[in-house]
Amino acid sequence: MPKRGKKYQESLKLFDRQNFYNADEAIELIPKTAKANFDETVELAVRLGVDPRHADQQVRGAVILPHGTGKDKKVLVIAKGDKITEAEEAGADFVGGEEMVQKIQTENWFDFDVVVATPDMMGVVGRIGRILGPKGLMPNPKSGTVTFEIANAVKDIKAGKVEYRVDKASNINVPIGRVSFGKEKLTENFETIMDAIIKARPASAKGRYLRSVTLSSTMGPGIRINAATLVERK
Repeated sequence: MPKRGKKYQESLKLFDRQNFYNADEAIELIPKTAKANFDETVELAVRLGVDPRHADQQVRGAVILPHGTGKDKKVLVIAKGDKITEAEEAGADFVGGEEMVQKIQTENWFDFDVVVATPDMMGVVGRIGRILGPKGLMPNPKSGTVTFEIANAVKDIKAGKVEYRVDKASNINVPIGRVSFGKEKLTENFETIMDAIIKARPASAKGRYLRSVTLSSTMGPGIRINAATLVERK
């Protein structure tokens, strides 16, 4: 196990790692445990009681956080015709057609955070599915990134839309803001994403759905939340 730095060790003294906190307590602890010399991102990690090997137990979606993530996401739109102009007017950072796919293929170019594509371009985008997929960048209708409503998609992403998706280990990791947001904004963002994850529970999932819920800052230790209180809150 790697040796932790002095600041990390100091953060560990501020709470009991064996204890489970309610969401309010955890969010109040985050600024105290964030000791880096930059505005750290607050990360939410959720372990679900699903088996992602089964198609009917995939948990995936997108939600607009009321206060965004604190990061201006760079959006690449792959489209053609009038949708090119629509994307540019909506504020997309990069817009193009097949040449964008070629640029990713030949130049290993990834100067963007989200890819949005129109349905009629998915045949072209599919050529780089093996490149985009592992990076979590492949457009998908469930997350609203495969659509003809390009302007709305770009504006939603710029407004703070985040995607959540269960990985092979049944975990979801998603940012909910910055330490500087303060308790009220972080709480609203946290509740918004947790509501979405809870509502996305597959009908085929058996037993306890929320196995673990943890909050942490970029460089800080994880603070465990009592998952039962989140379900009861519903």
